[in-house]
Order: sequence, then C-alpha cells, then structure tokens
Amino acid sequence: MKAAWYEKQGAARDVLVVGEMPDPIPAPGQVRIRIAASGISPGDIKKRQNAFGYGMAYPRVIPHSDDAGHVDQLGSGVSSEWMSRSVWCYGAQSYRPFGTAAEFTVIPVDQIAPLPEKVSMEQGACLGIPGITAHRAATLVVPLADGRL
Repeated sequence: MKAAWYEKQGAARDVLVVGEMPDPIPAPGQVRIRIAASGISPGDIKKRQNAFGYGMAYPRVIPHSDDAGHVDQLGSGVSSEWMSRSVWCYGAQSYRPFGTAAEFTVIPVDQIAPLPEKVSMEQGACLGIPGITAHRAATLVVPLADGRL
C-alpha cells in the first residue's frame, strides 16, 4: 500500500516520507478499512513536531487518527455485517504506530461507526477527534477555583 510516515520528528517537509509498505492484516477484533479520506487534527501535528516533549514511542509512525472509507477485511470475531460498509473511525494513531495517512488501516471494531449515506467521506474523516473534542467541550463541567460551576 502507499502510505506517508515519519521516522524522526520535525516539520512535515523535513520528516514525512511517502512510499510503499506491506498491506496491513486485521488481527482478531479488528477491521481493515480502505481509506477514502484521512482526517488530520492538531494533535497529529503536535506529535510529529514533538510539541509534548515525549519523543517517538515507535520507530516509524504513519500519522493521522481519523478516517472514512469502506471495510474490506475482517479479523476473526468481527461480525460479517461490517464487511463492505462505509464507516468512519477515530483514534487510529492513538497509542499505536499506524494511523490513517495510508491506503489502508486496521483498527479495533469498537473504534468505527457506520457512515450515514448522506455524509461524504471527507466529512466522515472529520468526525473523530474533532467530534470528541466538541462533545467534551459541550458536556464537561469544570468547577471554578472558588467552587462555582
């Protein structure tokens, strides 16, 4: 498959490489998605630039955490109802080295959701991290220092 990756942190123009990698195979409980659109979030950029000061957790990282596409392979234990479905996913590159800046990604089935027919692949790729952020912003109540909400 064609993919973009980095093996050191820095500016995109200095560290991103585009090339061929083996196609991923889903493990038990995972699906493989043929990616139609990959979403990029500020956290993806910050990880690549080492803004958090953590360094690289993996020797090679395919960036981006969100995508939309079609399920084209199932790992064992995954319901056949997912096969060929249009889906969106979130957190593909969270705590894993392989995100969605590629032709395929494999991800646990509990990190995908059906993509409604009227939602484009590009829109679906924007639902993950931005949607989680919006949900948290709208529902998380944090008390002020003086105890008021």
